[in-house]
Amino acid sequence: MSTNKPKVAVIGLGNIGKVVASNLVKGNREVILASNKFEDAKALAQQLGRLAKAAEVAAAIKEAEIVVLAVWFSSIQELLVKYATELQGKIVIDPSNPIAPDGKGGFTKIIGSDESAGQVISSLLPNGAKLVKALGTLGAGSLASSAFQKPESVVLFYATDDNSINSQIEGLIKDNGFEPVRIGGIEQSIRIEVFGELHEFGALGKPVTRAELKQIA
Repeated sequence: MSTNKPKVAVIGLGNIGKVVASNLVKGNREVILASNKFEDAKALAQQLGRLAKAAEVAAAIKEAEIVVLAVWFSSIQELLVKYATELQGKIVIDPSNPIAPDGKGGFTKIIGSDESAGQVISSLLPNGAKLVKALGTLGAGSLASSAFQKPESVVLFYATDDNSINSQIEGLIKDNGFEPVRIGGIEQSIRIEVFGELHEFGALGKPVTRAELKQIA
């Protein structure tokens, strides 16, 4: 089971977490699953097979080099405080979107119109942790249905301030079945969050390949 690739933990097994974990296994990547309900992680690990294993949240973070916090924006802020020690020095992936139901069947942004979840979370990071905004530019449905598309892969955007981890992030995105495109640092996060110009539920409007992206741009 061992590979030379960085170990990945997916924390939170809602719609996005389940799809990311499933895609990684399809991409032949080991994944550690954790949830606030250990039984959920155990059940999904059994379903996904030999490349997946369940762990308690703290243990999963400790074992992994890359930690995907696949939970609501407000929950990420809580996790960064609760597991500050375990997250030190880790690569933290934030797929969150700062939204909540608007009571009319849609969603509304819960931070300032010029603010991004990426920038808010960046300010709360534990020592030595490196933040990447990624895996949240498509809805869960498209993240599942557009993965491993042939002949041309669908693009997944990411943003990080640390160029030294680009290859690790791009490897993770490729193992999820997509083509990685870096758009810049964390200050660019707003562009790849909900309502942003490069989000499925923003100006982009749908999953796109690199060729389609060039036509739009």
